[in-house]
Amino acid sequence: MSLQPVVAKTMVYLSNADSRDIYVMELNPQDGSLSLVEKVPTGGTVMPLAISPNHEFLYASLRSEPYSVSSFSIDPKNGKLDLLSTVPLADNMANLATDKSGHFLLAASYLGNKISVNPIGQNGEIKTPPVEVINTGKNAHAIATDPSNTHLFASNLGSDVILQFKFDSVTGRVTPNTPPSVATKAGAGPRHFVFDTKARFVYSTNELDGTLNTYRYDAVTGTMTLLVTDSLLPPDFKGGALAPADIHLTPDGRFLYASERTSSTLTGFSVNPDSGKLTLIGSTRTETQPRGFNIDPSGRFLLAVGQKSNGVSSYAIDQETGTLKLLHQYPVGKNPNWVEMIELK
Repeated sequence: MSLQPVVAKTMVYLSNADSRDIYVMELNPQDGSLSLVEKVPTGGTVMPLAISPNHEFLYASLRSEPYSVSSFSIDPKNGKLDLLSTVPLADNMANLATDKSGHFLLAASYLGNKISVNPIGQNGEIKTPPVEVINTGKNAHAIATDPSNTHLFASNLGSDVILQFKFDSVTGRVTPNTPPSVATKAGAGPRHFVFDTKARFVYSTNELDGTLNTYRYDAVTGTMTLLVTDSLLPPDFKGGALAPADIHLTPDGRFLYASERTSSTLTGFSVNPDSGKLTLIGSTRTETQPRGFNIDPSGRFLLAVGQKSNGVSSYAIDQETGTLKLLHQYPVGKNPNWVEMIELK
């Protein structure tokens, strides 16, 4: 008698700001279809989500007053969420992340022009008060540590810089690096950023001029150097202000995608593993106003949500070319804006 291999479940978490809930869904690894597991009420305008490195906890930023974060445990069998606590944050937070150890919650406030660092307890709950609240330039938008967890970065959309800090992974304290920031072109508006798989390059969307920056990353000094800027302008775009948003790499680092909200497109690039150079694959029409999307851990599927379509689209990623093929579309809650995906361990 032969034993069937155990297939890990791939869970999807979608935040719906205006219906104030999180959809928990399961991704079918055979055909990219989605099945609804549960809808979890949040009691507030839920937007950015973050998942702990061990996949045991999910954190949700509530951007209605009182500004707070809800901590959930993730059931290892079915991916369902169980609310642990809801505690105040330092401000209205547009972005959440954990450090690579899962011991600290990092948050960036677009309206409050600040970042914060809160300890995370062994039970997964966020502790208060924060160990750091740092005033930034205008419109802090995204925050993350580098893969080594020794440096921290925060994009400042309104100040056209990405701030560079040293990060103490034991205490959660941050100190300005030298130099303390790397500048974009004036008026570019850096938004979301992602490190490549070997921590040699950083890619960042620029919300205000419709572009994407590639930076060389020095993992020793924790500093970025701007290399090149690529356009996210779709070939058939008829005008209007572009508004790039989210950005993700496939797990193997071969393909990169960025969402653009005005044209409602996903732009794909192939990535040169040596130079970091991007080569355009093409633009794909997607859900209306795609603020958030993500790629599953296998690198075979991409899910994008539309803030104005109130839907989610599932795409197959061609493993040779990186092109996207629409597989399925589903209605979700009101104003879906964030997507997280994990494999249950």
